[in-house]
Amino acid sequence: MALIFTIIVFLTIVLAVFFFGAAVYAPSSVIGSRLRSLGFQRAQPQQKRALKERLEQALDPLSKAIPLSPSEVSRTRGWLIQAGYREPKHLTFYVGSRVALALFGMLMVLFISPTFNILAMIGVGGLGFFIPRFFLKRAIRQRQHRITLGLPDALDLTVICVEAGLALDQAMQRVGQDLHHAHPELSEEFYLVNLEMRAGKPRAEALRNLTLRTGVNDIRSLVGTLIQTDRFGTSVSQALRVHSDSLRTERRQRAEEAAAKTTIKMVVPLVLFVLPSIIFVTLGPAIIQLIRTLAPKH
Repeated sequence: MALIFTIIVFLTIVLAVFFFGAAVYAPSSVIGSRLRSLGFQRAQPQQKRALKERLEQALDPLSKAIPLSPSEVSRTRGWLIQAGYREPKHLTFYVGSRVALALFGMLMVLFISPTFNILAMIGVGGLGFFIPRFFLKRAIRQRQHRITLGLPDALDLTVICVEAGLALDQAMQRVGQDLHHAHPELSEEFYLVNLEMRAGKPRAEALRNLTLRTGVNDIRSLVGTLIQTDRFGTSVSQALRVHSDSLRTERRQRAEEAAAKTTIKMVVPLVLFVLPSIIFVTLGPAIIQLIRTLAPKH
């Protein structure tokens, strides 16, 4: 009897809670509208944010853990721009990742090491702190290399467009569109140059910004040539043609230099890996036979 009474009370409470909830959250419910007017209605759950936004929010406090000076911030921002990361949040990701990896390395040493070793914590934390900078420098070098390889082709197309009657700004815009698939980094830089000139910046300033964004020496020499040509009123097509020929000559010389360095770079793997194998293969049987011959017979 007591069990049946308990079940009835439980079902009554469940049904009462269910009907009350249905009356509150039903769209056409009078009780729900009254309660919402009194502020009972809870705030609508926000849409689930993307993983990238949540990671940015998580790393934002970490990026403020290191008091960076204005000069260091501008230098780091310049490196990120040269690597192709132009948005302000990329600086937050970069600094936050350095702090997070440093803390992770120190905590890993703290949990793995049976004793408290402050030198190991500092060493592993410092290694984690400098790992993002290593990858950033590598990304900068790779992007600069791709821009350097695509620059002679871009100059040839620019010469063709200028000789066809286009102005330099329109020629760079056209070349940027044509190189979108072959050389996307260079196409993006040309697009930004045209965007700055449309916004009202002088051509010389926009070209100097191109040098700062890329950090490529060939781009710097090209910008100097274009600025001098614009200042003295000489032929743009002739200057670009001469500069394109010089860039191709420099690229061929770099390839020859890299080929000449290959023989020197191959010495280390040859000595460490190939030479011991050759010695074992050639002298091994003779040494074994010599040992068998000179060994005392029992």
